[in-house]
Amino acid sequence: QVQLVESGGGLVQVGGSLRLSCAASGFIFSNYGMSWYRQAPGKERELVAFITSAGRSLNYADSVKGRFTISRDNAKNTVYLQMNSLKPEDTAVYYCKLLWKGGYWGQGTQVTVSS
Repeated sequence: QVQLVESGGGLVQVGGSLRLSCAASGFIFSNYGMSWYRQAPGKERELVAFITSAGRSLNYADSVKGRFTISRDNAKNTVYLQMNSLKPEDTAVYYCKLLWKGGYWGQGTQVTVSS
């Protein structure tokens, strides 16, 4: 059974940093790409970044380029999103997604950036 569990969200001030984690189980983690999405209240879910099974990464959203970094540790079956220089517009629920069989989602973790 595929399971994705996000953690690391919370309340942070403008300019601060957070590192989100997504712990994966139920599949061969090293064989698949992973991604991070986010969704703010009343807005569509947005692709933030993705990373291939080989560790090649892309920050997809222009708004996070230069501030966010996606990475993975295959030995720990975990994908990370390092978020720096946080802005109020980064406030959202952040979701981990497995790029396999149409996609699997975690439950999300809330990030709130206050000024």
